[in-house]
Amino acid sequence: MSLELLLAHADDGQPVLPAGLPMEALHFPSKPEPLDLPERLWDASGDHDRLPRQRWGLVVPQGAQGQQLLARVRRLREHREAQQGGKPARVYCVPPGMDGASAANWKRTVFRDEAVSEPERPRYLLLLGDLDQVSLELQQELGTDAFVGRLTFPTDEGYDAYVDKVLRWEATEARAHRPRVLFYTAQDDSGATRQGREMLIEPGVSDCRSRRTDEGRPLVEVHDIIGRVGDPLGGLLARAAEPGPAVLFSLSHGAGAPREGWSSLAQQHARQGALVLPGGQLLTAADLAAKPFLPGGVWFCLACFSAGTPAPSSYTPWLRDLASTVPEAARILAGPLPRLGDRPFIAALPQAVLANREGPLAVIGHVDLAWSSGFNDHGRGMPSRFLGVIQALLESRRVGAAIHTLLRFFGEANSALAALYLREALEREAGKPCSVASQDKAELWVRRQDLASYVLLGDPAARLALRTEEAT
Repeated sequence: MSLELLLAHADDGQPVLPAGLPMEALHFPSKPEPLDLPERLWDASGDHDRLPRQRWGLVVPQGAQGQQLLARVRRLREHREAQQGGKPARVYCVPPGMDGASAANWKRTVFRDEAVSEPERPRYLLLLGDLDQVSLELQQELGTDAFVGRLTFPTDEGYDAYVDKVLRWEATEARAHRPRVLFYTAQDDSGATRQGREMLIEPGVSDCRSRRTDEGRPLVEVHDIIGRVGDPLGGLLARAAEPGPAVLFSLSHGAGAPREGWSSLAQQHARQGALVLPGGQLLTAADLAAKPFLPGGVWFCLACFSAGTPAPSSYTPWLRDLASTVPEAARILAGPLPRLGDRPFIAALPQAVLANREGPLAVIGHVDLAWSSGFNDHGRGMPSRFLGVIQALLESRRVGAAIHTLLRFFGEANSALAALYLREALEREAGKPCSVASQDKAELWVRRQDLASYVLLGDPAARLALRTEEAT
């Protein structure tokens, strides 16, 4: 069994790791920096989709920049305040460049300030600004128990278009037709997409098609779309342009650096994280910026860097340690990984579709390298980790609550890794030989990092306009 990577070169579309990383060669990385897991939840027994109970707030950069961003979403803020009974939305102003330790400290001392009663603390948090303005580490830290999304656009017009879109869809009467799910696979014969197809997409299609009413009618309209060489999109654009809110789940490689490197930062920011289609073609921001694409829907995009690029990658120290014995690790280090000192950024493709007035309300993607460990557990497919998100969206749950279903699997990996540390320490204390295999720790660590790197772009309080019995 191998650990597969959903990353390909942007110039020729060839996978960076055609055969993946051999599991038997993996070494244990350094101990991960802990994330502050929730001690208790806001109103855990209540309806997570009710804003009067859960509240909505904003996190912005300190200074004039943050105030300008607040002005751009003023109408959305007023709309959410009305939905939560006129209660004002709390605004948190944060310094740029928070690392994991400073983010955890800010969360404990500012966000969880005991002077603020728990019912007044917002659980839905919209972050404004790019990763160099409000850090990825803070988003991940808050995301352990809050429902967190992010908006960033290169122009003011992007914010205006997104706010218009959300308000328009929320003013539209919810529709009582069958929800649609589009599954797209970029079938390029690589081990990563083949494994993803078998362990994630095919079970997902089967599960959604099996959902029936008491009378035996299908509950979900399902489209299984396969892109191949010669027909790289397989009709995806036509299906995604159809009216009515839908969920798209796509599996592909994400575009990393060309073999000779990016010609400029502008080229990297425009193309990194684009979808690599069969035959090497890229689906970029320019392709989807103006045409109808998933109007009022949600896109779950499974690919490396599909949501953005950190600086540095959390995998760099581990891969550098592996590189002396595992040539495949050296191959990753040689090209696509972001370096310390690089500017982190949200990918252009999700920014473009979110700014598209006929585009989706939210995009779920990956910030860093996306591995098969998220859906492959020792050769056993684990599609439920992702299908829970899709099902929650189809039930018209708010998208921030829907993606939060992934948290419990991150928590499982985090707890299992901590248990291995404890066993190892106790055996060392007792003078016994260590029974914990380095490979087991490495696999758990990769899974933990991988699941922690899925993020939501868009307002976490957005939802599909499908008729449900739930109140606002």
